[in-house]
Amino acid sequence: MSTNPGILYIVATPIGNLEDISLRALRVLGEVDLIAAEDTRHTLKLLNAHGISRPLLSYHEHNMRTRGPRLIRELLGGKSVALVTDAGTPTISDPGLDLVRLAFSENIRVSPIPGPSAVTTALTVSGLPVQPFIFLGYPPNRPAARRKFFTSYANAEETMVLFESPRRLGSTLKDMRKVLGNRRVVVTRELTKIHEEIFRGSLDEAIVRWPREARGEITLLVAGAQSSRPQPDDSLLEQLRACLTSDRRPLKEITAEVAQERGISKRLVYQEALKIKKELSRL
Repeated sequence: MSTNPGILYIVATPIGNLEDISLRALRVLGEVDLIAAEDTRHTLKLLNAHGISRPLLSYHEHNMRTRGPRLIRELLGGKSVALVTDAGTPTISDPGLDLVRLAFSENIRVSPIPGPSAVTTALTVSGLPVQPFIFLGYPPNRPAARRKFFTSYANAEETMVLFESPRRLGSTLKDMRKVLGNRRVVVTRELTKIHEEIFRGSLDEAIVRWPREARGEITLLVAGAQSSRPQPDDSLLEQLRACLTSDRRPLKEITAEVAQERGISKRLVYQEALKIKKELSRL
């Protein structure tokens, strides 16, 4: 008689304060057959703090090629496994993605146990636009590669979120200044911990604050590039609203005529006309 595969749980754990863990996460960690941890010593502190005792197995970037298949064998044998990282949500910036893909390839159920993430935590207190944003992970270690990396995102209008080593913070801030200009930046350090710090200012100000390195876990947020797209003025919107109210011609024909008359992009006029048409349909 075949054994049904176990479940792989992706369990989010605190990014600092050990109280920042859900009741469901604690229940799952206490019930699974095995916990796969980035650093078993780190995870053991969390388990001890909450009175949990379960078998631990290390799973990180240096052993994932051998430990991944072993964990899949355990799951195929019917055991349940919880994957945890040192802090936050697994697979965001660690090798957990490889294990998830292996599980999918064997039709093993993968169940998320949501919780803390340094990305969203930093965004909520940054004061920068959160819709949309892009997460860039860790930038390259070498200065030339790092500057090339930032150059590829120089025109992105989204708020950028990054992780960085405290040892490289000063160098990274300087490279960002060279490539991106003096943009607004938020440096969050030791989020949810005793020495939590949230710095908001310009890149120039941040470089003065951290000329070389810092201490603790770092999450960086940088304002996106200023939009270079033309913005519609009030007179254009009034003209389009009048045309759409009284003119029965096809929308493309109306917008093409208005665009030619004003000497502006047909695409811009058409997009604004669509918004107005939607508004009028609600009336």
